[in-house]
Amino acid sequence: MQPPDIHLAGLAAGYHGNRVLHEVTATIPAGKVTALLGPNGSGKSTLLAVLAGVAPLLAGTITGRDDRRPALVVQQSAVPATLPITVRETVAMGRWAHRGFWRRLTSADRAIVADCMDRLAITDLAHRRLDTLSGGQRQRAVLAQALAQESTLLLLDEPATGLDTEAREQINRAIAEVSATGVTVVHATHDLDDAMRAHHCVHLRDGRVTAEGEPRTAMLAHSR
Repeated sequence: MQPPDIHLAGLAAGYHGNRVLHEVTATIPAGKVTALLGPNGSGKSTLLAVLAGVAPLLAGTITGRDDRRPALVVQQSAVPATLPITVRETVAMGRWAHRGFWRRLTSADRAIVADCMDRLAITDLAHRRLDTLSGGQRQRAVLAQALAQESTLLLLDEPATGLDTEAREQINRAIAEVSATGVTVVHATHDLDDAMRAHHCVHLRDGRVTAEGEPRTAMLAHSR
């Protein structure tokens, strides 16, 4: 069954008493790709953290989220480069939401892990440790981990920023594929080309929504 749209109404959020988001009202359409567009410091990451449930609301409401835990992929720079685990182990961690930390993976779990690695073209890296990979390879491994959670809400914080062309293409393809299965995808970006690939766009500036809608329409409205 298709999950409902997510409705944000009057959101305020921040850290240590400092408000970053101010009266954010927007709709995130279910089963589509929504781009959060805006410059650095506009509140994109904070809004993703609120949607993921890792940053508290100071005011406002969110309706339409289902009971499954969102899958959040942080910026590449936030992924430790020295983690002494393999790519396969990294992706398999995505199944903990279903199996728990101590329970062994089933054959079905292992098949999901293999499929997610294949989607991101990292199967040949399965036995490589994260600390031996490039930034783009690590980011693809973390995205594969998020896909392995099989969440109905995928949140991505500038997933392709600073990556080479091959890595960007793999990540953009994976986003399109998972959206086609009915997953709601929200990704933060400051890249206009990435935003134009989305179905929906929410433009932020200084923690406020300045425009919303189909990407081209939203960009025109924002520029006025």
